[in-house]
Amino acid sequence: MKHITHALSRFLKAAALASAASLALGNAHAQEKPFEITYLLPAPANAIAFAPLMLAQHKNYYADAGLQVKFVSVKGGADVGKQLGAGNGQLGGALGDTPIILRQNGIPVKGVALLGGKALHQLMTRTDRNIGGPADLKGKTLTVMSYQDTSFYATLAVLAKAKLTREDANVQAAGPTGIWQLVANGNADGMVGAPEMGAVAEEAGARLKWESTGEFFPGMAQAVLASDDMIKQHPEVIRKFVAATLKSLAEVQNDPQAAAKAYIEAQPVYKGREDMVGKVLAYYAKNVYPGQKVPGQFDAERVAALQEFYLQQGIIEKKLDSKDVFTNEFVQ
Repeated sequence: MKHITHALSRFLKAAALASAASLALGNAHAQEKPFEITYLLPAPANAIAFAPLMLAQHKNYYADAGLQVKFVSVKGGADVGKQLGAGNGQLGGALGDTPIILRQNGIPVKGVALLGGKALHQLMTRTDRNIGGPADLKGKTLTVMSYQDTSFYATLAVLAKAKLTREDANVQAAGPTGIWQLVANGNADGMVGAPEMGAVAEEAGARLKWESTGEFFPGMAQAVLASDDMIKQHPEVIRKFVAATLKSLAEVQNDPQAAAKAYIEAQPVYKGREDMVGKVLAYYAKNVYPGQKVPGQFDAERVAALQEFYLQQGIIEKKLDSKDVFTNEFVQ
C-alpha cells in the first residue's frame, strides 16, 4: 500500500510540474503576441512612395520585430493626422511638414521619423513648353494634388522664387490621376508632385524636365507620425517600427533595382512595368532619401525655415517650438 501511495504522490508531483511548465509556456506565448498596429496611409497602398513600408512588410521586418501591421488608406496626410489624434490608428504617414499645420489646430501629432533628407515634391515640366526656370512659369498651367496639399504650397514657393504669385499662373488641383494626365495629354505645362507622377506621365508619352522643389522651398520627405498619447504609452513599439522601416529604406537607397524586383513581388499590380518602378525608386534613392546625418532624423533648421515660409504665406498663424512638431528620440 505504501508503494502505491508513494507512486501516486510522485505522479501527482510530476503532473503538477508539467502543468506549471505548460502554464509558463502559455504565458510566454501570450507575451510574444505581436503588437497590432494600424498604420494610416495618405493614399492607396500601391503608391510607389510607400515602397519602404511595403517592402518592410513583405520581408517580415515588422513581424520579426514583434509587430503586426495593417495598412489602411485615408484621404490625405491631414486626415492621417486627424485620425491619429482621435485614436483611430497607432501610426501613420504624411509629409514631414504636416504636424506644423495640424498642431496649429490642436491636433496632438508629431513626426517620429523622416524618410529622407530632401523634398518629396518635384517640379516636372514638359520639355516642349520652354520652361527654363521659375520665371518662365508665368501664364503657364500647373497641376497639383489639391489646394490643401503640400504640392500646392511648394508651387507657391517656386513661383515666389521669381517674384510671381498664384495669380501669375494657372494652378489646378487635379487629384491623384488628373495631376499627371493633364500634363501627359498636353493640357497642362507641368506639375508639382511625387516622382512617380512624372514617371507615369513619361510612360504615357510625355517628355519632362525634372527639378526638386527643394531647390526653392525647404519642403520635406514623407514622415512617420504618431500621436502624443502613442509616444507616451508605447515608445518601444514606435522605435521597433521606425528601425524596421529605416532598414527597408536603406535597402532601396543602396540597390534600387533589386528593391524594385522585391517591390513588384509585394505589389504585383506593377508586373510588366519593371522599368518604370526601377526608375522611380532610383530617383528616390538619389534625390529624396539622401541628406540626413542620421537616417530618419529631422533637421530643426529646415523645420524652422519651413515654418517661416508658411507664416509669410499666411498658412499658419504662429511658429511652434520644434519639440512640438517632431522628435528624434526614435532614430538616435
